[in-house]
Amino acid sequence: MRIAVLAERAAGESRVAVTPETVRKFLALGAEVAVERGAGETASIADADYEAAGATLGLATQVVQGASIVLGVQAPEPNLLAGVAPGAQVAALFDPFTHGDRVQAYATAGLEAWSMELMPRITRAQSMDVLSSQSNLAGYKAVLAAANQYGRAFPMMMTAAGTVSAARVFVMGVGVAGLQAIATARRLGAQVSATDVRSATREQIQSLGAKPVFVENVAGIEGEGSGGYASEMSEEYQRAQAELVSSHLAKQDIVITTALIPGRRAPRLISDAQIATMRPGSVIYDLAVAQGGNVEGSVADQVVERHRVTIMGYSNTPALLPADSSALFARNLLNFLSAFWDKETGRPVLDEEIGTAVRLTQGGTVVHERLKG
Repeated sequence: MRIAVLAERAAGESRVAVTPETVRKFLALGAEVAVERGAGETASIADADYEAAGATLGLATQVVQGASIVLGVQAPEPNLLAGVAPGAQVAALFDPFTHGDRVQAYATAGLEAWSMELMPRITRAQSMDVLSSQSNLAGYKAVLAAANQYGRAFPMMMTAAGTVSAARVFVMGVGVAGLQAIATARRLGAQVSATDVRSATREQIQSLGAKPVFVENVAGIEGEGSGGYASEMSEEYQRAQAELVSSHLAKQDIVITTALIPGRRAPRLISDAQIATMRPGSVIYDLAVAQGGNVEGSVADQVVERHRVTIMGYSNTPALLPADSSALFARNLLNFLSAFWDKETGRPVLDEEIGTAVRLTQGGTVVHERLKG
């Protein structure tokens, strides 16, 4: 069983899908690991470290020859996989609802695509959940980037020259990224508040020492989604939330937005009119900018200013912490494959629940129910 890992080729992608730690553990399963030369450079992993762990190195064309499994962060283009074993399995981020043409290309090439971002949020799959591991780091980095952009200090400081007030930070969307953003902002000394459409997050917000900001007494709330995700909100709730958020935003210095609905455009949380009410010098970090953005006027990978408020957001925030994000992503992949590793065949055999959730293509066709059509 040959596992191949290519260098990432997507713009701005600095992560790598395997580390020396996971190479050693794949070898312990009985697999051979081949890594493209230079694949780990942007994540501070030298080729020599891979070789010391037992991996073989080579050019891309050499690495994929005969490979039964290909691991990636972003799914490699099918033309890079010429020479893999028939029916080779590829585990990576596919963004399948945006890149349906690539999914079809995998089917045409006879490859079996496993989309890691579709991992179900169930207890036994927590250690395989790449979205959670990467969102955790993204929430942390978003606060640091916003703090760096902000022209004032975060904590309250009492000095002989006077007192510096603590920054007010508002986190919108309390999933994994939002919770880490709250924790990070609190560690930096800010006054933190947060909101979410899921009422169950109220206690989580309070447990981190932040103030929950919720719409009260509104019927027809539809925010309680399945699998730990938020769903779309009722119109009544949207109106009530907009009124509440507008009054709260005007008092904030930093806003971190994190709201995403899998497979759909990111919901709009902040309008241009609301931005206009914010204090000059305030900063908004839109973590959903790559999926259309939570903030009107946000532009991926650009820092823009509207109404004297800075709006920023990167299309791949975890890639700004490549060493740590690679380590976590690689462990997610290891946990995924090892959980289903069949010793007799020397390869992973997915069960029905997780296999149905993550498998996009098999046997020359697109098999995922949400992609058929």
